[in-house]
Amino acid sequence: MTDSQLLIRPAEPGDADMLHRFIVELTEAEQYPGEVTAQPTDVAAALFGDRPVAEAVVADIAGEPVGFALYYATYSTVAGRPGIHLDDLYVRPEHRGGGIGRALLAHLARLAVERGCARLEWWVLRTNDPALRFYRRLHARTVDEIDVLRLEGPQLRTLAADHRRPGTAHVPAH
Repeated sequence: MTDSQLLIRPAEPGDADMLHRFIVELTEAEQYPGEVTAQPTDVAAALFGDRPVAEAVVADIAGEPVGFALYYATYSTVAGRPGIHLDDLYVRPEHRGGGIGRALLAHLARLAVERGCARLEWWVLRTNDPALRFYRRLHARTVDEIDVLRLEGPQLRTLAADHRRPGTAHVPAH
């Protein structure tokens, strides 16, 4: 592949099915410890709905989609600036090793710089050794000082149903 054959373009509404297929392929390839419950309509709504919450770019070679990156804006109160969180980066296996993943990350790095972002960050499964090696070659650092925490399912619903809503808690007088 030459650089002139690779096109990185913004995702379009007609890409939702392909992006969903790539998401499923990605989770299978990295042996993600869960199932993909998102549907193509969820991807379309997230990227192109009334209130988009994410963006995506597609890597094409000769008009054939071969990979993608899906990302969204973050904000750092410490830096006082926005950031970009890369949620998914995927290149089909038969197209790996040709610089497409690096080109997708470089594209996001340029977006981050253009948008005045303080950082570009992402999460990687600890079991995904090929990805970790790839990212280390780019000099990405592991953030050891942060743990990723999550509420989901019943725990999320339990906290959401907490009867002590703001403004209703009783605070004893001094």
